[in-house]
Amino acid sequence: MTHIITRACCNDASCVAVCPVNCIHPTPDEPDFLTAEMLYIDPETCIDCGACVDECPVSAIYPDDQLPASQLPFLQINTDYYKDHDVEGGIVKHPRPPQLPADELRVAIVGAGPAAFYAAQELVKKSQIKVDMFDRLPTPYGLVRAGVAPDHAQTKGVEDTFAAVEKKRNFTYHLGVEVGTHISHDELRERYGAVLYAVGAPHDRHLNIPGEDLAGSIAATEFVAWYNGHPDFAGHTFDLSGERAVVIGNGNVALDVARILATDPELLASTDIADHALAALRESNIREVFVVGRRGIEHAAFTNGELLGLGEVDGIDVVIDEAELTLSDEAAAQEADDTLDSVIATKVRLAREFAAKPLVEGNRRIVFKFLTSPVEITGTDSASSVKLVRNRYIGGGKIEATDTTSDLDSGFIVRSIGYRTQPVKDLPFDEASSLVPNEDSRVLDGPGGAPLPGVFVAGWIKRGPTGGIGRNRLCGEQAAATILLDFANGALPTPTTDAIDVADLVISRGAHRVDLQGWKRIDAAEREAGAGAGRRRVKITSIEEMKNVAGESEPVGDVVGGA
Repeated sequence: MTHIITRACCNDASCVAVCPVNCIHPTPDEPDFLTAEMLYIDPETCIDCGACVDECPVSAIYPDDQLPASQLPFLQINTDYYKDHDVEGGIVKHPRPPQLPADELRVAIVGAGPAAFYAAQELVKKSQIKVDMFDRLPTPYGLVRAGVAPDHAQTKGVEDTFAAVEKKRNFTYHLGVEVGTHISHDELRERYGAVLYAVGAPHDRHLNIPGEDLAGSIAATEFVAWYNGHPDFAGHTFDLSGERAVVIGNGNVALDVARILATDPELLASTDIADHALAALRESNIREVFVVGRRGIEHAAFTNGELLGLGEVDGIDVVIDEAELTLSDEAAAQEADDTLDSVIATKVRLAREFAAKPLVEGNRRIVFKFLTSPVEITGTDSASSVKLVRNRYIGGGKIEATDTTSDLDSGFIVRSIGYRTQPVKDLPFDEASSLVPNEDSRVLDGPGGAPLPGVFVAGWIKRGPTGGIGRNRLCGEQAAATILLDFANGALPTPTTDAIDVADLVISRGAHRVDLQGWKRIDAAEREAGAGAGRRRVKITSIEEMKNVAGESEPVGDVVGGA
């Protein structure tokens, strides 16, 4: 018997650290980890110890004889990975951390998403390090709370890891506090030996085509935040009166949007989807969602697990015309001689299996179009259709547009082509890369410049909006390791002001500071409301209501204790 990693895998890599025989790959120190769809267990090396099952934060690992029926395809997916990925067994070795001075170090972390928490997790292991975490919202967890789809409850299980960090005595929340408004960057540097920014990439990329700004043409970032109950978007409304929606892009977020639009709302009623979104979806007329990708199936950005997941939703047909599954000449040749990358080969195989499935009368449909690009969104006052052009491969995996065009009628068009970063107030910003310039997480005074002592970055603002929870864990841990190294080497500046005044300072400037107890009150209220409705939680979507539920912060004092 072996163990199997399934669709809920978040690439957190906690399982890798506890595996005694190094049978889970790719590991964070292997090049494939940075682009891996998920992690895989080598059936030939696994000794069936079960350590990974207990460690997985999202309950994605099962013994092969206990796999739920819906996850059975992952038996083959785990096995296929090792057809062309050679790995060596043996014990995973972890480098010893540097010897730290006995002095106290205070670290400010700006942002409360995965990269921020994984950095904090490493730092609070050291008793002489005190971590203060800032976020402008009264609630933590970033995109785990406001980005992970509500019907992916297993993935949200990573919140338990974050909750363990926030309870540490040397960890303090300053939620509802906006750095740059309630406290400046310079004031943080005066009070903390290290300041780590992990603020993500909250904005969407644009198509840059005519008609993109018409009503009914929106960004996936906006729609995802809306159905997840982000308070900045809770008041938005969308016209779902038409029978067809079009999603431009085919990454996992695009599939999330398509799935939420096509799923029977009563199946979503047991999730933590925002109440306003559930009400709107119950009134929706959408029966068909087109997912449009400019490249072919071999380059589709969605993961195999997310594609498989679409087929598990009752009442949805996944529609793929076999003619859409054109491969590049290079991929076709590799497939013919059985050298096509195993992950890509699995993606092609799954798509062909969907193409062969019969349609069920009355089902809603998610229709995939590959090698297709939008060139214009048309309409008078609002979007009414999108003009598409057919692409073709021209060698080397490159594509070019053909003369073949078509129009797809739709009044609801969602662009899902990635996130983008924006400058952080008072930090250097490289417009060319759209990142804060950095080296080994240390912020530089400009591209190629010198490090700014004590200032660091992690997550998407550091490396760009790529990778999910697992990649952000690695990134956060790397930033923490750099902070610890600089602390050990005496390279961090000495604060000139005691950080004990931070709570009073931000409150005096209008912040309604929420501490751990305040967040616990919000969390408890949401869970209590959810329990009454058979749901995980019912989210509070008004910042004012969050503040009221949180109440007043407790005095910080000398003992941090999650104050």
